[in-house]
Amino acid sequence: MQLAVISYSFHQLQAEGLVDLFGYLETCKYRFRLETADLWNGTLASVEEDYLRKVKSALDERELTVVNLAVDGAHLWEDDPSARERNWQNALAHMRAAELLGAKTVRIDAGGSRHDLEWTPEQFDYIVRRYRELAQRAADNGYRVGPENHWGAEMNPMALKGLCLAVDSPAFGVLLHMNRWRGPEADRGDEIIAPWVMHTHLTRAIADGALYDKMTALRNSGYEGCWSVEHPSNRYSEIELWLASVRDVLARWRTG
Repeated sequence: MQLAVISYSFHQLQAEGLVDLFGYLETCKYRFRLETADLWNGTLASVEEDYLRKVKSALDERELTVVNLAVDGAHLWEDDPSARERNWQNALAHMRAAELLGAKTVRIDAGGSRHDLEWTPEQFDYIVRRYRELAQRAADNGYRVGPENHWGAEMNPMALKGLCLAVDSPAFGVLLHMNRWRGPEADRGDEIIAPWVMHTHLTRAIADGALYDKMTALRNSGYEGCWSVEHPSNRYSEIELWLASVRDVLARWRTG
């Protein structure tokens, strides 16, 4: 379960009608020789139980474990109260989906301004309260939940660290989008957030020569989770090439 490819990598092919969730699972199992699925909710046709049971059956048939469910459209803070409530209900629906699919981690963003690098006190208090609720549910069901350094204040490592400290739950974690930070401490972002990392996404924003050092630094900090490739492309070969680079790091670790 050390290696995965997020289904978002195939969103261009999905938009062209060339792949769906079940085709993605076939690719993971038989083309990429993986034991994992890393699901972006945009790949799911529905979060209705009947559909999810079909997905679960397909996962079981291929002996694939869902290492992460990354959820867009469920971020916790919106300025408009009705939009905030709509997103909260969407977050709960995807928590149910994660539980049915047996996901190990769930990414639900914090929300707030896409441009500001800090949350307001009102935003922060609400986000912490909601994450504590989600983390308790995750703890009760054996998985972890939390944001990604994805947009807005989440991309400021010091703001995200403050959020982790405030939520203060072992079931709360961060999906680390490696090397994606803003603010004065951007260069140290991966290091600052390392204690809370529950899952990773590795993109070509990491230069090939830096990949080994960055992955090794996170591993040395105690990270034992999955290394997941994110490379949106309409060519399978491009995704496979980046996956091979990550495989090579794992092989070098094994051989010393």
